Amino acid sequence: MDKVTTWLWCNGTAEEQARFYTALIPDSAIDRIMRAPLDYPGGTAGKVLTVEFTLAGRRFALLDGGPGPTHSEAMSLSVDCADQAEVDLYWDAFLAGGGAAMQCGWLKDRWGVAWQIVPRRLTELMNDPRHAAKAMGAMMEMVRIDVAALERAIAS
Repeated sequence: MDKVTTWLWCNGTAEEQARFYTALIPDSAIDRIMRAPLDYPGGTAGKVLTVEFTLAGRRFALLDGGPGPTHSEAMSLSVDCADQAEVDLYWDAFLAGGGAAMQCGWLKDRWGVAWQIVPRRLTELMNDPRHAAKAMGAMMEMVRIDVAALERAIAS
């Protein structure tokens, strides 16, 4: 069990979000759903208050706090992708239903949570002094990261 859990605020979508994330990412599960035991000013008995879940072995939780703070890129979740097929899988899934693409492999899902969809090859190239500049230059021109385009960039 992680000593630190990342909590995300949401507005009535905690269970939906947790089910989406855990269905999409391997080694994930919903661990606990806490429901209101009685009526309260913001809702009724039985309403979801929090959902605790595991994503790829890491603990997260969603607080169904109602209208309130919005997400920003100041906090993002990064997905390490083995190859282009995995990049495409996550990219398309997170954009479905109203997500928004951003530069350099970043996007926001339909709930406004920022994600970085990163092919492992980009990380390798960025950590290799022989290729880092060309890889970074190519990445800066991309929205969805394209591994084949990175390879072409470093070969030129």
